[in-house]
Amino acid sequence: MRILAMAAGVATFPGFSKWTFACSHIGNPLAQIKPAVYRPVFFSAPEYALVERLTDLIIPSDDTPGAHDAGVSEFVDLMVSRDPELQRDFRAGLSWLNMRSHETWGKAFVMLNPDQQAALLESLAYRKKFRAGDESGQKFFDLVREYTVMGFYTSEIGLKELDFPGLRYYAESPACPHKDDPEHRHLDPAPSQ
Repeated sequence: MRILAMAAGVATFPGFSKWTFACSHIGNPLAQIKPAVYRPVFFSAPEYALVERLTDLIIPSDDTPGAHDAGVSEFVDLMVSRDPELQRDFRAGLSWLNMRSHETWGKAFVMLNPDQQAALLESLAYRKKFRAGDESGQKFFDLVREYTVMGFYTSEIGLKELDFPGLRYYAESPACPHKDDPEHRHLDPAPSQ
């Protein structure tokens, strides 16, 4: 509920070019008019490119839409823009990631090939691969993952991927699919039509 409330709070932002709140109402003019390109509210262009790449690596587009398709980086940028503590944590984490990338591969994270990016992130994402001294990076990766998942699964694309029944329109209320369940004995029978 907390996550849906947070997402609903930013849903009316008119600057989103891709991200759309899953529970937006049809006919809402703010949901229909979108700029062609998202302009980051908080992150610099290089920071935003890094956030965009991270969200895409966390929920990639494969046989189904991913974070990039849902505009999750837009959601992350707006959420971070509204919270000074998140701003500090994201800036420090992005700096840490680029610093580690330079130490390991000699270039910025977004300049690495996909295999190098995955290798660097695996030591932050999987406990069995944690390395001493990477605690700041692990904490940052957890934060990015949390906001990526939040942005994706509150978006229209994310909930469609879950086949969320709340997005369907019903001419009449569907009946319970397991009518013979003993838990239902106390209920009045459905009226016949």
